[in-house]
Amino acid sequence: MIESLFAKQRQFFQSGKTLPIPFRIEALKQLKRSIKYHEEMLLEAMKADFNKGEPEAYLTEIGYVYNDINFTIKNLKEWAETERVKTPPTHIGSTSRIHKEPFGVTLIIAPWNYPFNLTVSPLIGALGAGNTAILKPSEHTPHVSRVISHIMALAFPEKHVASVEGGVETNQELLDLPFNYIFYTGSSHVGKIVMEKASQHLTPVTLELGGKSPAIVTRHADIKLAAKRIVWGKFLNAGQTCVAPDFVYVDSKVKERLVTHMKYYTRKFYEKDFNEGRYMSIVNRNHFDRIKELMQGDIVYGGRSLSNTLAIEPTIIDNADFDHPAMQEEIFGPILPVLEFNSLDKAVLDVRDLPDPLAFYIFTDKKTEAKHVVRAVPFGAGAINDTVFHLANPHLPFGGRGNSGMGNYHGKYSFDTFTHKKSVLDQTTCFDFPFRYPSSKLFSKFIKYIWK
Repeated sequence: MIESLFAKQRQFFQSGKTLPIPFRIEALKQLKRSIKYHEEMLLEAMKADFNKGEPEAYLTEIGYVYNDINFTIKNLKEWAETERVKTPPTHIGSTSRIHKEPFGVTLIIAPWNYPFNLTVSPLIGALGAGNTAILKPSEHTPHVSRVISHIMALAFPEKHVASVEGGVETNQELLDLPFNYIFYTGSSHVGKIVMEKASQHLTPVTLELGGKSPAIVTRHADIKLAAKRIVWGKFLNAGQTCVAPDFVYVDSKVKERLVTHMKYYTRKFYEKDFNEGRYMSIVNRNHFDRIKELMQGDIVYGGRSLSNTLAIEPTIIDNADFDHPAMQEEIFGPILPVLEFNSLDKAVLDVRDLPDPLAFYIFTDKKTEAKHVVRAVPFGAGAINDTVFHLANPHLPFGGRGNSGMGNYHGKYSFDTFTHKKSVLDQTTCFDFPFRYPSSKLFSKFIKYIWK
């Protein structure tokens, strides 16, 4: 079935029907209409899969996707235009242009933590660029995956866009096919497998992975505001966010104040929801058990867990160090270790010793300090005096580096990711300089002159 689906999409792409800009824009509008039709089903599915409430589901998934579609429709014609670029004097008589063309049949493999957003957002770029797409939503959120399949079936013929549900075996079957582009979001471990499979067909890939994203708080920060924004970014989606601050590294002179404010805002934002069963659950039993094992040490807030609903209370662990169990892997749950430093330069070196994170956050009101740290630490994307919010800016590329991934997307960068830039030199036939050819006595002098 999957091979047949792939063949249908390849044939449809080769027909050229996806190339006209009006066709692409109509496809995006049809996607939006289908999402709106299924909106209530999506909300119910997120509630069923991991108790995600409507406000958070709309903010981080549905509303985000609507905004992405609208932004792409508004700008697509401009993005897709052929670009005329400069031509050097050595090429007199010619013009140079960059043509934008789609790759072809694309594969989008999505994770479970934002199962709708992280399936559809890459699709928006793929459709805007004129590709076809096969989606593989996560089997760990089966209700959302089922609704995604309904959305795609209503919006598109399967020869254009199709959603394929299934587990690891389905992923393996898909990765054996010679796709023209693969977009994967998930763990670094699986990312290596995707890249290895893609290499067999020389298929280009974008890998959106993760890592331990630090939040550094210096003595020059607005401590109360830093605490507020850190706990919001960390405990959003029950900590199951690839760019959530994975740990806090704070100057020892302000650590006690920071922890006090973090406890206050965690209680204010999440205590009632957790006590009344509205706080989002961990996606499955395995992740629930893994995260519980990390709740060790000086727990100054939280620490409760509900086995029957797979809910873990937002938890702050003070006085942690790099040997703490929660510092050995990406937490991907509502546990926040707090480490302290005495020297910012030493803190920067410590963070640099870790694998490159997907996100990085620095809290300081001293601009020179922020500039120095941002330049000194390698990371995918991040923010100064905020967390997570950079994802909502469609003008910023989002992606990792090293262990946290490769390639980027969002806004125009999604279009660029799924677009091949084809360079074309258009040379005149009105004249032809003889000295460029080896038979000319001036050939050697010409070569030396233009390349010296």
